[in-house]
Amino acid sequence: MTATDDVNSAAGTLYVVATPIGNLEDISARALRVLSEVALIAAEDTRHSSRLLQHFGITTPLAACHEHNERGEGGRFIRRLLAGEDVALISDAGTPLISDPGYHLVRYSRAAGIRVVPLPGACALIAALCAAGLPSDRFIFEGFLPAKQAARLARLEHLRAEPRTLIFYEAPHRILAALGDLESVFGSDRPAVLGRELTKTFETLKDLPLGALRAWVESDANQQRGECVLVVGGWQAPNEDEAVDVDARRILDLLLAELPVKRAAALASEITGVRKNLLYQLALQEKGASQ
Repeated sequence: MTATDDVNSAAGTLYVVATPIGNLEDISARALRVLSEVALIAAEDTRHSSRLLQHFGITTPLAACHEHNERGEGGRFIRRLLAGEDVALISDAGTPLISDPGYHLVRYSRAAGIRVVPLPGACALIAALCAAGLPSDRFIFEGFLPAKQAARLARLEHLRAEPRTLIFYEAPHRILAALGDLESVFGSDRPAVLGRELTKTFETLKDLPLGALRAWVESDANQQRGECVLVVGGWQAPNEDEAVDVDARRILDLLLAELPVKRAAALASEITGVRKNLLYQLALQEKGASQ
């Protein structure tokens, strides 16, 4: 809410408070003060958050605010805010609204003229991006990929020629399937980093091309546990110094008319002798231009 917005001066303030994603030392002094001073804390899971509050000796009452009740129960938080009480919004871990509940409460609050104040802090996607060593000046966050393979592949096809760094969250029981589909659509050579259990005891940041990363996770069941963040390099145009002659392009185009991108590139490489990855990148470019 900006200084020019209409604010109900009699209303309380909604604080959007980031909490640790694993290491309890990552909570800010300001967050602890606000959580101690507000009248109520809206929490994604009250049982989970009560352990955090107990650790810091905070006795503020908790009320559930999760994806299943946020729309229907949001009114009670708004009523208390309009009555002049301050409320804090937290998720189970990290920054609220980032693949977590809270959007509707924030929107309702702003619509009611209630001041909304963010308290920045831990966020898994930013933590992973900062340590990944991939371009961070431009990136997109896709949240969780669809659970079903057909929908997941469709989403990835839409993103295959995206030049910006891509960030995904993934559940541990789907990480291997997600990596397999990423390799299938983006190619085995696309750079990627798996961040797992960030800020926790068994924190892992593994930097490998997608094909090798998928094989590494498949070979070690321990890498299929815990919360996962995938950071994937964006699509890059082929190096202009590696020219592909007209005949090779024509063969690639003919194969693309009948076959999936990965198979067309592989066959074109066998026929022409041009590097498979170069033809694959060209195929992605041409497919993207035709859509």
